[in-house]
Amino acid sequence: MQLTETAMQNYQLLFANHSSRLDETDPEFLQLYANFTFGEALTHGQLEMKTRLMVILAALVARHALSEYRVMMNAALNVGVTPVEIKEIVYHSVPYAGSAFVFDFIHATNDILAERGFSPLQEGQSTTDQQTRFEKGLAVQKAICGDEVIDQLYQNSPEDQQHIQRYLSANCFGDFYTRGGLDLQQRELMTFIIIASLGGCEPQLKAHIAANANMGNDKKLLLAALTQILPYIGYPRTLNAINCLNEVLPEK
Repeated sequence: MQLTETAMQNYQLLFANHSSRLDETDPEFLQLYANFTFGEALTHGQLEMKTRLMVILAALVARHALSEYRVMMNAALNVGVTPVEIKEIVYHSVPYAGSAFVFDFIHATNDILAERGFSPLQEGQSTTDQQTRFEKGLAVQKAICGDEVIDQLYQNSPEDQQHIQRYLSANCFGDFYTRGGLDLQQRELMTFIIIASLGGCEPQLKAHIAANANMGNDKKLLLAALTQILPYIGYPRTLNAINCLNEVLPEK
């Protein structure tokens, strides 16, 4: 496999002595893939290498790409992403990708942690309970999205759909956003990546682009994060996300 110098350096950083079976069966494809993914996309922007791997993991969960997740989780551990951070990325995917997808990744994460000498049982990160999850979740929801936005969601929701708004506050935000392991800025970035990777969720994506901006994740950072996941989610979903990004945060 003939790699560019940059691709080779990053490949060695991420995978050390790992070799792919594709080097024997599909060497031309592997060369194209590796040069673009690790030589071009992975070097775009000013993100830390840890952050690059974290958004890639989030995208792979959303795309239900379990085999590639296993490979890239090992790469993430190699560059310093912690077991707690990885588990929190996976847990954080549940409200967006759904538990039916995510359970596979919880099991895979535990298997890889055990293989790498880590305990699958990491320190708990919950900060709420059944009595406080709604109140604390609503507070976080408003801190991220703005009081007026959330108040309007409740006001505009029909009576028979109010339970969904309460679920969003108590479950999505109260159960997950309030957890430790990742800060709110990181969690909003993961949300943006997960929704962009799912595709077909443009209204929610636009809302979370605005939320990311509220949390200090500017357009430059979001574009750099999208570039990291382009090789894994493809151009259509990436371009849709960029269109949303340009609409919510137009060029100055």
